[in-house]
Amino acid sequence: MKLKILKEDKNLLFVELEGESIGFVNLVKDELWNDDNVSETVCIKEHPYMAQPKLYVNMKGKFDPRSAIEKANKRISVQLKDLEKEFNRALKD
Repeated sequence: MKLKILKEDKNLLFVELEGESIGFVNLVKDELWNDDNVSETVCIKEHPYMAQPKLYVNMKGKFDPRSAIEKANKRISVQLKDLEKEFNRALKD
């Protein structure tokens, strides 16, 4: 994955995620909504075959969008590990 910053401000981050699927970007966007300091987050895919997915994050107050994305990714990682454990447990039954 290659990140290309399209716009950045103290409360705003707009990035293009080259080489990633729209599904992954939607997962991050959905998890960002669990952060009370996120005022707006959007996943954008202009063209289904040509464009790279983009993620827009706008924060409330003086909160950092980069930090919010990092925290969201850590929460996703924990959820995936929990899913893997449950899946493996289900396969053994």
